[in-house]
Amino acid sequence: MNTRNVHRRAPSTLLKALASPRYLLSAWPWRSLAYVLTTLLVGGALFFVAIPVYMPWTFFVAMIGTGTSTGDLTFAFLSGLFTVLCFAPLVAIPLGALERRRLYLVIPGENGSGHRMPPPGLWGWIRTRYAEAATWREVAYAAVMFPLVGVAFLVTFTLASVTIALAVSPLILLNENEPAIAMAWTTLTTPAEALPYALLSPLVVALLLYSCGAMSYGHGVIARALLVGPPKEELRAELDQVTESRARLVNAFEYERRRIERDLHDGAQQRLVALSMDLGMARIELEEGSPADRRVVAAQAKADELIDEIRELVRGIHPRVLTDRGLHNALQELADHCPVPVTVETAIPHRLPPHVEGTAYFVVAEALTNVYKHAEATAVTVRAHLASGDVRAVGAAQGSARATLTVEVTDDGVGGADADRGSGLTGLGDRVAVMGGTMGLTSPEGGPTRIRVELPCGPIPADPTP
Repeated sequence: MNTRNVHRRAPSTLLKALASPRYLLSAWPWRSLAYVLTTLLVGGALFFVAIPVYMPWTFFVAMIGTGTSTGDLTFAFLSGLFTVLCFAPLVAIPLGALERRRLYLVIPGENGSGHRMPPPGLWGWIRTRYAEAATWREVAYAAVMFPLVGVAFLVTFTLASVTIALAVSPLILLNENEPAIAMAWTTLTTPAEALPYALLSPLVVALLLYSCGAMSYGHGVIARALLVGPPKEELRAELDQVTESRARLVNAFEYERRRIERDLHDGAQQRLVALSMDLGMARIELEEGSPADRRVVAAQAKADELIDEIRELVRGIHPRVLTDRGLHNALQELADHCPVPVTVETAIPHRLPPHVEGTAYFVVAEALTNVYKHAEATAVTVRAHLASGDVRAVGAAQGSARATLTVEVTDDGVGGADADRGSGLTGLGDRVAVMGGTMGLTSPEGGPTRIRVELPCGPIPADPTP
């Protein structure tokens, strides 16, 4: 019962407070009044700060209907459009940040920004902010702010003036030299006549507070619609959906790769091996050195070459050693086949998800290929280690740490690698991004070149097995 009474005395939202008979006894009227008064202050500051934005439009409106030439009207219109596109975001972005803070007065809760984190540097900030829908919603809010301020000023000034006039009218008429006070429907000449109207001033104050509440709520709804980004819970839910769909796509891709590898290994490769054996058996029945024997020898050699090519193709699609013996042995095999001396250092205590191992393997394979073709390096170091991350709940009483695989490939070559100019490095970045990972590249002129990749691996097993 007591809890219910407390809730009645303190409505949780401004809209509920306006609908409650105890509105004037809560804190909402004063919060609304503070919101309206600060709106007038912010609107006055905005009027002067935004002069470069709206001044060309003022000239354009003034020129309409005055016989101005079409060329001058077009120039004025384009000037106004230019100022909006260039300068309006510079005014609207800080205004939006301030308004989100003020919004807490009338709509408490999570009033976060809809902006994304820009890349470092001035150009990165400009490119991100001017391309965001959140920025142009703030520009629209800055335009809507002017009529909102006008309505707030008109209502507040009128009701406040009436309140003061009614309250002090008896005191003014105490002085016989003061002229009569003309009301809209009557004229007050004595304090006795003015006293009943003075007693009405609290009602006008109540009307003022209710008006401030209604204006604040309407203003707050508009501000929240234009300035506030989606709640974090909604963003997390969307991110989870994207992560799950991406994981399904990756798993389907890995399954298809393995199917192709299996079909080539168990189908075409085995048939070519059988063909090579049949050709070898056919040579027994032919005279050595005869034209037919030479043709069979050439056909058998071509079959063997084709078998070697298919084996290399199968190993490129999905290396057998990676499936059978894990990432460490697969990386060691890559190092053994690389013409440049490669040192492999790994700290991976257990097997990782197949799509993680596959991505790490092909990142190292592509990096070693680039080193051999472009870097002119004499030594390469490949490091791969597993690190635990945060702890996520799994069930009611237990949790599991989420691991991250970090892979680094460093060479002592000439450097100067640029992901923007190389399709191979761009492809690596795209492949890592699909896995939800990150890739960093440092390659100053003169070297060294370092590629660092971090891949999320999911929960670490409680009892990991190698």
